[in-house]
Amino acid sequence: MNNVIEYYTFFGEKEWSRLEREPIEFQVNWHYIMKLLPKTGEILDNGAGPGKYSMELARLGYYITLTDLTPKLVEIAREKAKELNLVHQFRGFHVLNATNLAGLEDEQFDACLMMGPLYHLQSEHVRIAAVKELHRVTKRGGVVFVAFRSRINHVLLSLLFPEHWKPNDNMDEINEFLETGIFNHSDQGRFTGAYFFKIEEIKPFMEAHGFKSLHLIGSTNIGATFKQEHLDYWRKRGELSKVMDLLKKTAADPYVLGMSSHLLYIGQKVVP
Repeated sequence: MNNVIEYYTFFGEKEWSRLEREPIEFQVNWHYIMKLLPKTGEILDNGAGPGKYSMELARLGYYITLTDLTPKLVEIAREKAKELNLVHQFRGFHVLNATNLAGLEDEQFDACLMMGPLYHLQSEHVRIAAVKELHRVTKRGGVVFVAFRSRINHVLLSLLFPEHWKPNDNMDEINEFLETGIFNHSDQGRFTGAYFFKIEEIKPFMEAHGFKSLHLIGSTNIGATFKQEHLDYWRKRGELSKVMDLLKKTAADPYVLGMSSHLLYIGQKVVP
């Protein structure tokens, strides 16, 4: 995991602003989070990065426990909470691996977000460990929001921009990636140590570890093909909010999930 920590340490501030530069993912996710969160309660933001979701939830009066694997990101989140005068809404800022949430109690949280850890767990047993820990700390009936990366979308990106996604700049590597979902960037300092799911595997994976599936949405869905000039065009027309409304509407369409770079699974903890 050292390469992942190094990546996020270096890009810490950019990770905070990424969801502002690329607003579709955040706005679509936020729409569904707001629809399904309890009205009040204790929320875990597990693998929170610099805390973009945490800050918005804290503004609404939720009590937040924030965790991340990268110390630099936890530090940035703590500073952001101070800047925004939201520290009183945070129960704690913890450097923790999603596979071992040591110190967090069983059934502690009314709802949990896990918006990044599964991007970087390349072995099945560690993915399972992370989901089991999520299940452990969520209250019975609690809702979880778990982000995934789409394998077929990354194949498309590799075909379109091979020089950007080395070693996926030749067909042998792309075909191997399609089989394994494992991606380690050849260029230093780039997004790496990653795992991309097949869409059809996401619900069965979560259901096998104690969750009832409520929704699987495409966070970027048809907007995954947008470039900045496309957003600028609709912004200049004064219709960007209508575009966002359309993307929120199409996010739940199962026929566009394959286009989406990011996927959001929404489930509910069940106990036999």
